[in-house]
Amino acid sequence: MKILLFDLDGTLVKAGGAGRKALNRAVCSVFGIDRDCCSELNLAGKTDLRNFEEAIRAAVGRRPTRDDLGRVHEEYIRLLPGFVRVAQRAKKYELTSGIRRLLRVLASRKDEVALGLGTGNMERGARIKLEPSGLNGYFAFGGYGSDAYHRHLLLKRAVVRARRHLRLRAVDPRDVYVIGDTPLDVEAGRKVGYRTIAVGTGFSTWEELVRSKPDHLSRDFRNVKEWLLWLSLKPRTPKKR
Repeated sequence: MKILLFDLDGTLVKAGGAGRKALNRAVCSVFGIDRDCCSELNLAGKTDLRNFEEAIRAAVGRRPTRDDLGRVHEEYIRLLPGFVRVAQRAKKYELTSGIRRLLRVLASRKDEVALGLGTGNMERGARIKLEPSGLNGYFAFGGYGSDAYHRHLLLKRAVVRARRHLRLRAVDPRDVYVIGDTPLDVEAGRKVGYRTIAVGTGFSTWEELVRSKPDHLSRDFRNVKEWLLWLSLKPRTPKKR
């Protein structure tokens, strides 16, 4: 059984900066300030816990307490749906190229493949961002930014959930594939012994992805046959009627 863990932002969808805008507004609301705290921060490939901490530090100049993080998270989740809707209305919310078809093909092979999320987003935030895409139903389990500060640990958590969901005794790390659009996705997957596939659909340059040395590298998700080959899955011949 192959377990595929997909990053979200820039890999599955682009949400028009909804997450960054919601985080900035949440920090401003919680701490009573009126300035952009997030414009200089690189949020890509990191966990929400880490991004929230950096945003609060940028806003108030100190390390946040657990209470600070909890209040910002609560406000962020309250605000996020509105910013996602704004992105939709502005036609800045979009699926990455080829992803819907690939997921449909993979989901038809439940005897060989299980699909999960491996995202730095908190679980509730991840589901909110995915909702307009119609992709939530493909992912029965995952590892999230609410599970760990460091990305490789949330990937391990995703595999634990996959094993329970699939009722497997064990999972061979070589059967786990981490799919993402940044070198940090590749680094996290490699750190825990999983296979890595980088895609040029998001926020990193092609040169940055090449330098990260993933096991496989693709511009997007359009070439389904190529993806099946990387996953050691044989194309299936349609049944004759």
